[in-house]
Amino acid sequence: MDARSAVESMLRPDLRGRTAYGAPQLDVPVALNTNENSYAVPDVVVSAMTEAVAAAAAGLNRYPDREFTALREALAGYLSRGATMVTPDEVWAGNGSNEVLLHLLQAFGGPGRTALGFTPAYSMHPIITTTTGTTWVDGMRGVPGAGAFDLDPASAVAQVRDHRPDVVFLCSPNNPTGTALDLAVVEAVHDAAPTALVVVDEAYAEFARPGTPSALTLLAGRPRLVVTRTMSKAFALAGGRVGYLAADPALVDALRLVRMPYHLSTQTQAVALAALRHADLMLETVGAIKEQRDRLVEGLAAIGLDPVPSDANFVLFGGLADAHGTWSALLERGVLVRDVGIPHYLRVTAGTPQETTRFLDAITDLVPTHRTGAAP
Repeated sequence: MDARSAVESMLRPDLRGRTAYGAPQLDVPVALNTNENSYAVPDVVVSAMTEAVAAAAAGLNRYPDREFTALREALAGYLSRGATMVTPDEVWAGNGSNEVLLHLLQAFGGPGRTALGFTPAYSMHPIITTTTGTTWVDGMRGVPGAGAFDLDPASAVAQVRDHRPDVVFLCSPNNPTGTALDLAVVEAVHDAAPTALVVVDEAYAEFARPGTPSALTLLAGRPRLVVTRTMSKAFALAGGRVGYLAADPALVDALRLVRMPYHLSTQTQAVALAALRHADLMLETVGAIKEQRDRLVEGLAAIGLDPVPSDANFVLFGGLADAHGTWSALLERGVLVRDVGIPHYLRVTAGTPQETTRFLDAITDLVPTHRTGAAP
């Protein structure tokens, strides 16, 4: 037996034959496939981060603050800038929002339990679910007479009652569609699943259009509701790996049962704190990115494609005869977008004005032969 077969035979049966998550990381002139913030961290913040890590370096012989107290205080302060006051004991953080989601599933999922999400949605939700031995259930989007990717209260409630999950995932704005949820959906799902944890993934919340509500406003009196966020997108800190959530203090306390000791390094905490101290500066690019997102929607519609109106920093667009063929043709032109596996659709990140121009020029050249119904 060769090494691969030997390993496969030892692997958990539910993991055999699966492939690991992996968005292509290619060296191309225009990388618009992973919803990163295209703008670099401002120099003044780089200096603050560097100074903070240097100051902490002499103490790296000691373990980090296990409770990441200062970071939780800073994150609570940031979240409280909106309509909802959040206290430090309502905040939890991890190495990216993926680790925060993992903690939730380790604590509230597991063998014999199920998690429900509404497809298409964030591809890591089922992957993380499976790694904890939790059974994943694919719910479906689509509302007759409305958008193909919408989710209304009646449909969501019917699926919750049918599957009776232990964990429910909702995304607002949703990845990869960019669509935001009406809070009536969150409330209806929460009420229809009286024993389930309801997780609202708001990784792209800062990019939402005016008037789009946050599920943070629903937290009071709902100890089974969780809102997750990240510093990877709006804060341009994808390489820093900091995600967090807001929830009832009792739920936050339960996560201490499953986290690894000292899971947030001293350096990670220092970098995140420096970024939060400069939150206004770090978020200055959000408006510029939203402008490019809206420019993408307008530009794609103008050439006869079908962009989905977005509240995120990306746009899903359809109308393609062969999505993967178009993906390959864009790559040949130095533009990397994301093939999310939805027939006739691709997803493009909103980047700088120059990146938007490169993408729109490339896709415009391709449309005559790549659009649905185009002459062969």
